[in-house]
Amino acid sequence: MIIMSEQFVNRAEELKALRGAYESNRKELIIVYGRRRVGKTALVKKSVEDIPHIYFFAEETLESENLRTFKSLVAKALGNPLVEKAELSWEELFELLDGSGVVVIIDEFPNLLKANRGLVSKFQKIWDSAKGLKLVLTGSAISVMESHVLGYKSPLYGRRTLSIMLKPLSFLHLRDFFPEKSWEELVRIYGITDGIPAYLREVQFRLNAGESLEEVFQPNKPLFDEAEFLLRSELREPARYFAILKAIAFGKTKFGEIVSFTGLPGSTVSKYLSNLQTLHIVEERHPVGEPERKRNARYYLSDLYFNFWFRFIYPNRSQLLDFGYIENFEEEYNRYLGFVFEKVSADFLREMNKAGRLPFRFTKIGKWWRKGEEIDLVALNEREKKALFVEVKWKDLSEREVRGILKDLERKVELVSLEGWEKHYGLIAKSVEGKEGLREDCWLVWDLGDFETST
Repeated sequence: MIIMSEQFVNRAEELKALRGAYESNRKELIIVYGRRRVGKTALVKKSVEDIPHIYFFAEETLESENLRTFKSLVAKALGNPLVEKAELSWEELFELLDGSGVVVIIDEFPNLLKANRGLVSKFQKIWDSAKGLKLVLTGSAISVMESHVLGYKSPLYGRRTLSIMLKPLSFLHLRDFFPEKSWEELVRIYGITDGIPAYLREVQFRLNAGESLEEVFQPNKPLFDEAEFLLRSELREPARYFAILKAIAFGKTKFGEIVSFTGLPGSTVSKYLSNLQTLHIVEERHPVGEPERKRNARYYLSDLYFNFWFRFIYPNRSQLLDFGYIENFEEEYNRYLGFVFEKVSADFLREMNKAGRLPFRFTKIGKWWRKGEEIDLVALNEREKKALFVEVKWKDLSEREVRGILKDLERKVELVSLEGWEKHYGLIAKSVEGKEGLREDCWLVWDLGDFETST
């Protein structure tokens, strides 16, 4: 079980949206969903701290058991013990709540549907007859939330007034969990946890207890088998899925590379990749600024914890169980951090973009590739026809090395189909010698020292 605490970080925009919905003069159907451990429960509980509310966690049990628990909560919220003794349906309970000023939160709504798929139709009737109900439904089964709650075939389709797909925290928010750590140390933590609050709290607890970072994912600790637990609850035939996920974690991001690595038929890989995308475990990406074609697609795991688990824990389970460590971990992990630092750098540029500290405001950011050539990050404003090209290096670089990298970047940019665009060139590295001289020559150059001023 992941260790939790009361620490709550960021989520300012989401809290503002939720509070605005609670204070509106209309009925509200609010959907909050996202992968497990991302902080949905903490968010909705925080949003109603000083508001009359019912928080109901739907268990994986009989519908009658959930109804009995919910009825008890309604009785307490309304201060009416007779409600608990009465035989009341979902519809009748919500009729009592309608207009009461009580915000109703049903956490893990998909658990209710497991016992009775038809229950969503009852909630349609509840909603359609309500006048002032404030109802929040949350769910970690993203595919269920998107199909049975938000999807056009759902009885609730078109009725939501607010939906929030909660994403992991940005890299820069790790400083709130680890104020004493350097940015380099935070990159190392991020490579294991991504911005998943529950995992960050687990690592925070372990490090504060005097453990090293390498110890936090040893056997019998939550991060050792958390990925397997989550994925087995979502996937049938996990062995084949795990083979595909391992291939991607080892950098086999092209379709043909995944087929070769796994030895599975192409039709099987295609089907399983599609299922993994539906579950938001895998993302299909295309070179930014290029037409989206299947032949230039690449596949990536949805978060760094899954990526780390399939890159380091899954293939080394026996060694970890027998000896408690991974051979050559430090060397391999530092190499892996080059991939992690690309995501870190994208978060950094997004923060700079929000603050208006770039030559223009971009509306799209991603990686570019074509025929063996790659540019780590490309940020675009397609309306203004402006582009920023950035190379990312998890290294300590001299001024001479940086100039060489940037000159080669200019060469690669000539291959990008953006004729007539205003172009800017930059680099983000662990550390850069001679930053000021490079900036005087109109290069955009940052290192970890600049992350301090971006927060």
